[in-house]
Amino acid sequence: MSSDNVVRKKRGRPATGQDPVTAIRLSAEMREGLDRAARLEPDRPSRSALIRRIVSDWLRERGLIGGEGR
Repeated sequence: MSSDNVVRKKRGRPATGQDPVTAIRLSAEMREGLDRAARLEPDRPSRSALIRRIVSDWLRERGLIGGEGR
């Protein structure tokens, strides 16, 4: 078998086709508050989804991003 026919796997995690990850540090108090807030939402979003929702709403209210929905 010739080495010309070998397909090598790419290193690292495969692409998800979604937006890149942005990490932030949150105090225990902020994490607990987010978790309590998520439990109050009808759709019970994950902590990450709730943070995206809060930031999107804040930016939209100030006209910094457009569009409707979440």
